[in-house]
Amino acid sequence: MPDSLPTRLRDALTASCQHLLSERTASGHWEGWLSSSALSTATAVLALLKSPDGPRRHAGLAAKALDWLADTQTHSGGWGDTPVSRPNIATTLLCWAAFGLAGEEAAAVHAETLRRCEDWISKEAGSTAPPELAAALVRRYGRDKTFAVPILMACAIGKRLGPEPDCWRLVSALPFELASLPRTWFAALRLPVVSYALPALIAIGQVRHHHAPALWPWSRVRRAAAGRTLRLLEEIQPEGGGFLEATPLTSFVSMALSAAGQGEAGTTEAANGFLLRSVRPDGSWPIDTNLATWGTTLSIKALGSALPAEAVPGLRHWLENQQYKVRHPYCLSEPGGWAWTDLPGGVPDADDTAGALLALHGLEPPALASGSCNLPQQTKSPENTRTSLPAAEAGSRWLAGLQNRDGGMPTFCKGWGALPFDRSAPDLTAHALAAWQAWRGRLAGDPLPAMRRAVDFLARTQRADGAWLPLWFGNEWEADEANPVFGTATVLKYLCLLPAAGFPALSRVRAAAAGFLLKSRLPDGRWGGGPGNPHASIEETAAAIEALAGFAKAGGDNSGPILSAELREALESGAEALLALTSGGTRFAPAPIGLYFARLWYHERLYPVIGATGALRALVEYFSSPASGSER
Repeated sequence: MPDSLPTRLRDALTASCQHLLSERTASGHWEGWLSSSALSTATAVLALLKSPDGPRRHAGLAAKALDWLADTQTHSGGWGDTPVSRPNIATTLLCWAAFGLAGEEAAAVHAETLRRCEDWISKEAGSTAPPELAAALVRRYGRDKTFAVPILMACAIGKRLGPEPDCWRLVSALPFELASLPRTWFAALRLPVVSYALPALIAIGQVRHHHAPALWPWSRVRRAAAGRTLRLLEEIQPEGGGFLEATPLTSFVSMALSAAGQGEAGTTEAANGFLLRSVRPDGSWPIDTNLATWGTTLSIKALGSALPAEAVPGLRHWLENQQYKVRHPYCLSEPGGWAWTDLPGGVPDADDTAGALLALHGLEPPALASGSCNLPQQTKSPENTRTSLPAAEAGSRWLAGLQNRDGGMPTFCKGWGALPFDRSAPDLTAHALAAWQAWRGRLAGDPLPAMRRAVDFLARTQRADGAWLPLWFGNEWEADEANPVFGTATVLKYLCLLPAAGFPALSRVRAAAAGFLLKSRLPDGRWGGGPGNPHASIEETAAAIEALAGFAKAGGDNSGPILSAELREALESGAEALLALTSGGTRFAPAPIGLYFARLWYHERLYPVIGATGALRALVEYFSSPASGSER
């Protein structure tokens, strides 16, 4: 190992910490910046143009958005979710529909864009014939109708499925009338869409019924339920008008209601108001307004002791204010959880709640907290000696109440089904385990039974090669667009925060996960989304390094001379690779590995900075420890 490596790592860590701290808002937390999205932009155009008098009121904005879409079309003729993503059928069909609704003038201006787009669709789907388009979406999404049905609806609105009303027969009918039943029944109903998509179920179900009603007597049932479900939609719409702060979901609801003759309803107008406020100066839209709470908790954990002491009280206060103190109207979630954003459209979820609990633990006064993530001793004051234990108590209970019967953690709702975000996910489960462990011993109730069930879930769901797949992240170059490297690294990082005593399977699953990561690295020390994947990123490389350094710290490098030597070599070569990827902790190019609702890709400006900072900190600690044999 080059003698200068530890010094270069410390210098890079200092630089990356400074970069991350510079990303704070004026109020002291992190807001981040989500990539602009062709898919979001297309859906927003469709919603605004379909609104009452939309072609006249929003013509200028639509033209600017279509220009942005034309400028970001890939060379092959399709569109990806971000300007640096691979083209996919879902986003390309939505862009094609947006140009279709814009009319003949837009078609003339963008004739070459449309020609290339239609050529790409024909190659991907077989042709632009409506049945072929529907079949292509089935191939992409399978039985999950959460996104396939909204896309076909948008294509019908965008005049890409043939004349009305026949075009609406290609749009699957959604049982919106079930939304009029008590929501406590939803877990047993096994709806064809995931829990977060309830607004789309109502709105798209209604527009399909409006244009292609079911046969009697079912049409009578749906007519009777229409008013009740529209009132429910109005009740769960957040103050800002944006469902989940998500442009696509809000746009689908808006265009569906307008196409069903509800364009002047308050719900539609509020949704369109959200879209008009969230457009960017270049005419594009992101997939969501921001991930402020998520980005802030990740930043606090990555910085550790580099977080200035004077920032601690404000961050603690801000985070505690983001905790939900009342039952959430959208999913009827009990108080105690956190969402990904500080805006009205957020919904409490397992991952963000676990992240907030870990961040608050890191902000605890050192005399009250235990563990290695605490901040330096701060000057004594009433604020600096106050504890977040009440918030942690509520958050821990909330997580325990969400745990599925299989021991794993879903995103929003317990026991809803097997679709993504409702079924248990390994990365969410490991995150909850780390949060429980951080506060364990200080909570009124012992989370150990829940923790044991969670570890058993992870042991059962670990693949034979030692990997787990994450829920919120993917890799466009991997089979099924999964990201086993990021998922395995995330789970392993959190499992290494647990003591092996009391969890019989822990040592075995941690060693298998570390083995997978070691086998997955590229010859130059970087990592992509899976074994042999050459499309490496800062985010994936940093995640693997931090997990392996945590494994070594937890005693994994004592698992035998072969594993110990391979682990040291991987951390050395990985350190060199990370220094090269980030230009010594000064440059951070984001990769589109973020996987939002319904498999929508995004990149976030903070992710590579956060990932690199956490990995560099872990490397500095590793190479400074006597166990590494590398201290200089």
